Amino acid sequence: MSTTRSWPRTLWVATRSMLLLTLVLGVLFPATILGVGQLAFPAQANGSMVHDPAHGQGALGSSLIGQGFNDAAGNPDPAFFQPRPSAAGDGYDGAASSGSNHGPENAVLIEAIAARKAAYLAQNPGTEVAAPDALTASASGLDPHISIQNALGQVARVSAARSMDPERVSVLVAEEATGRDLGFLGERRVNVLELNIALAGLDN
Repeated sequence: MSTTRSWPRTLWVATRSMLLLTLVLGVLFPATILGVGQLAFPAQANGSMVHDPAHGQGALGSSLIGQGFNDAAGNPDPAFFQPRPSAAGDGYDGAASSGSNHGPENAVLIEAIAARKAAYLAQNPGTEVAAPDALTASASGLDPHISIQNALGQVARVSAARSMDPERVSVLVAEEATGRDLGFLGERRVNVLELNIALAGLDN
């Protein structure tokens, strides 16, 4: 024979359940995940921040999020390697991460690629072919890497702006390059922020 609970008892059962679940799912579980992250993967758990140990500066950015390297006038600084284009907000905006959503035959995209190609070749004299990732934005708009071809295409400009031996800068690109994920996924690439920090270190 079934029994009917009074509404005060039903309310008390519901309240206890809510408090228990709040404690377990709202406090204990997040605290456990936070603790495991801080102990096992502290760098990743804190945003994969990149520092410049040579100058003892604070975080210069995240190795997971691209950023522009501009001069005081807001133009690309010729003394630094430049990332791939970004369609996220005003550029590399983590709060507006996205691609342009333009199809390959979209007139706006075609014009943008033509403009980027002209700018890349003008900024990098002696480079005859612009790397594909120098012409197109990534799907996230936050890609922190560029291809080896893209980086090498910028070596002459960067070395000239810093009065450095181009061969030395090319060697730096090779040293900072990372291989394919799991040995076969993707292409070899270089993190622009980390490359520019290493580049600045050559001046010391």
